Amino acid sequence: MTNVLTADQIAAYRHDGFQFPLPGIGAEHARRARADLEEYETGMGGKLTEIDRTARYKLHVKLPWAHAIATHPAILDAVEDVIGPDILIWTSTFFVKEPKTPAVTLWHQDATYFGLRPHDHITAWVALSDASAVSGCMTFIPEGGAPRLYQHKANAVPNSMNGGSQTIVEDFDRDSGVRGMLNAGEFSLHHTLCIHSSPPNESDDRRIGYGISYMPANTRHIGTIRQRAMLVRGEDRYGHFELEAHPGEDQSANNAEHVRSTTSYRAGYLEQVAWHEEGRVRS
Repeated sequence: MTNVLTADQIAAYRHDGFQFPLPGIGAEHARRARADLEEYETGMGGKLTEIDRTARYKLHVKLPWAHAIATHPAILDAVEDVIGPDILIWTSTFFVKEPKTPAVTLWHQDATYFGLRPHDHITAWVALSDASAVSGCMTFIPEGGAPRLYQHKANAVPNSMNGGSQTIVEDFDRDSGVRGMLNAGEFSLHHTLCIHSSPPNESDDRRIGYGISYMPANTRHIGTIRQRAMLVRGEDRYGHFELEAHPGEDQSANNAEHVRSTTSYRAGYLEQVAWHEEGRVRS
């Protein structure tokens, strides 16, 4: 039995590494969430594209409205159909492209610097504004039923939306890409080894997406730094991660939890960048 995905959708995801478009939070919720995000930016003193990168990571730990998106039943039901009933959130990131700007995401795989094993992690990318070909929607390369980790180079381009500014340095079939266009309120799913990218936003509006990374509770982290994650469905019988608190009414407590989470996440991420560059992690 599945929650929302059909057998054909699940089979296509397992073969290709992605599935879209999927109904998610709906257009009205997306409109409210965008307003919440822009109010958050005002309080932070600048757009997410202008201020410290940690201001856009793991906001499901800090902000109840972001947590409401990350734990929305429509999204969790689809994720459960793929990875099972015991679900942790590894991280979440707001990806914003301002109109008529050169920001890009180069060809990459999410798994590269996450340090998660096995490779069962999945990302739900929720559109808070329309993600069209003109505004710079994602393009996915079908995995063909045989995904693997490719060699990447960090700090490859200055205007990358990814924290590592990484790109793949091996050959692959770039011509097989599929444009993942979404309307505001819809979402896509992609596998941690699915190669993807996105071009600049040539539209007159911001392209805003919220990427939430989920993993089954049996996932472990291979680095030396203890990592944190949030249990959002089912149970954690493994204890591989320190469990984060869900955000509540005490904003100072939420902020402190966010600092703990972003600090350990960033340290673990940088360790994985170094390991990858040294050739220590290739599977």
